[in-house]
Amino acid sequence: MTATHTPHLDIRHDWTRDEVETLISLPFPELMYRAQTLHRRYFDPTKVQISTLLSIKTGGCPEDCAYCPQSALHEKSVKAERLMAVESVLKEARAAKKAGAGRFCMGAAWRTPKDHDLDTVCEMIEGVKSLGLETCVTLGMLDAQQTERLKTAGLDYYNHNLDTSEEFYGSIISTRTYQQRLDTLSNVRDAGINVCCGGIVGMGEDLSDRAGLLMTLANLPKHPESVPINLLVRVEGTPLGEAEAVDPITFVRIIATARIMMPESHVRLAAGRENMTDEAHALCFLAGANSIFCGEKLLTTPNPAEHRDRQLLSALGMSPMVQSEAEMGTMRPAVTEEAVREMVAS
Repeated sequence: MTATHTPHLDIRHDWTRDEVETLISLPFPELMYRAQTLHRRYFDPTKVQISTLLSIKTGGCPEDCAYCPQSALHEKSVKAERLMAVESVLKEARAAKKAGAGRFCMGAAWRTPKDHDLDTVCEMIEGVKSLGLETCVTLGMLDAQQTERLKTAGLDYYNHNLDTSEEFYGSIISTRTYQQRLDTLSNVRDAGINVCCGGIVGMGEDLSDRAGLLMTLANLPKHPESVPINLLVRVEGTPLGEAEAVDPITFVRIIATARIMMPESHVRLAAGRENMTDEAHALCFLAGANSIFCGEKLLTTPNPAEHRDRQLLSALGMSPMVQSEAEMGTMRPAVTEEAVREMVAS
């Protein structure tokens, strides 16, 4: 008997935690097979979307996120800096485009942006858009009026991670609630801006928490267009500076599960890649990751040098997506419908 593929059945918003825990815990070959099948159904598995992330306002953040050296409340915090000038940001964006990035992401260490700062960020967005790059910003919490201003400026993506499960969230952050994060995501979605939202693996959470994070993401009214999965970068002087490291196979399992649950989304390898081997990267790509940050730094933490990423992609026979390929709904499946049916035949 041959299974009939109906694409809309792949997209679910009714996952249970037990289902997700079972999925994460599948025998590794089975989990990878399911992830690869769905990945090929929606994307070309040889293509990777490339983004560059720039910290446009570093340090001095009033939040107490236990993983972040930009918090002003931790023992060792990065030096607080002013918001960058627009032209300085555009110089970095030009360099990113020259290096092959299709999206330029800008991050500011704020709880929520002030009106005059938002004016400057909107100028940055307009300038980066004029270079032919997609734009993404992460500025903290937003209300409906702020999201409308960003939309008018031409913003393509807004990043606001959930970090972990709702149950474990209070162990990591006390200065804002999980619901406040969800409210910002709702405002962004209602404004018609693409959502970039994921989490962090390795903060001391258990299997149930990892399942809870993925369940919340996949059960949003619309799956995030971009899902960054971060491997904790342990920074000395932060509460999680001595956290236990996560083994690569566990991390790959989260990537594969995210791909299965959100098959239309770009699943991004974000923070933590500096300490990942080429073999771990390759497993993540096989599991369905199809987006990376390129550049020597992610806000304040190290990232693999650009030449290393180019060498790795070349060795794997992979290449960057062009912008038209990275746009949602324009990807052509890498295999035919008939081939997919053969793969999932029972």
